[in-house]
Amino acid sequence: MTSLHRWPLRLASLALCLVFWQVATQSRLDFGLLTFTYVPTPASVVNAAVALVESSRLWDHVGSSLGRVFSGYLIAAVLGVALGIAIGRSRWAEDSLLPPLEVLRPIPAVAWIPLAILMFPSSELSMIFITFTGALFPVLLNTIHGVEGVDARLVASARSLGAGRLAILREVILPGAAPSIVTGLAIGMGTSWFCLVTAEMISGQFGIGYYTWESYTIQNYPDIIVGMLLIGVLGMGSSLLVKRLGSLLTPWYRAGGRH
Repeated sequence: MTSLHRWPLRLASLALCLVFWQVATQSRLDFGLLTFTYVPTPASVVNAAVALVESSRLWDHVGSSLGRVFSGYLIAAVLGVALGIAIGRSRWAEDSLLPPLEVLRPIPAVAWIPLAILMFPSSELSMIFITFTGALFPVLLNTIHGVEGVDARLVASARSLGAGRLAILREVILPGAAPSIVTGLAIGMGTSWFCLVTAEMISGQFGIGYYTWESYTIQNYPDIIVGMLLIGVLGMGSSLLVKRLGSLLTPWYRAGGRH
């Protein structure tokens, strides 16, 4: 099935979700454990989105969030790939670097907030650090997996032909690990946005996460969903951009087998 032929099914699934949302909120469905009594309708969310655009605050919020996410993400991408290559290629690096990183990996973003406030002189740097922690570990682990998955026979063949360490890294390791690295970069972008709401709880001025949290505190329910959808759309678009750039950089790799 070509990409063009798959779009009607994708659009139909989105339309079905919107129809369910409309019916559930309009009829105030209540399943006991799950209730739609206070959930705003799609129309009220659209009105809230239009009001946000017309107020010009949208670009302040989006610009602030984009700056924080991409700052933290770029640092995490560089550091995660570098550490992943080192750990994947060196037992010494694996034994000395991986254990403390594995201890830090399960810590949720919200648990970093008090320490981030203490460590950094400004709230802006604290928020960038939170998005950094969200992106680092997916990039790191996928890079390690990709490097360790390179066929040892390819490395041995390159070495027998006289290739040095840098040549093997450039011509064998990086091309072989590139698909896994790209996957980690795409996941890391998504988790950066996931951590954004947590990070912007520190902020008191602008950001989509701050806008969403502020809407909750003043019980402006349609604006909460507007903020959630903005984070979802921007996160999805950013991840797709990373995947697209990755596919352009790895033309030899094709993920087949799905119909």
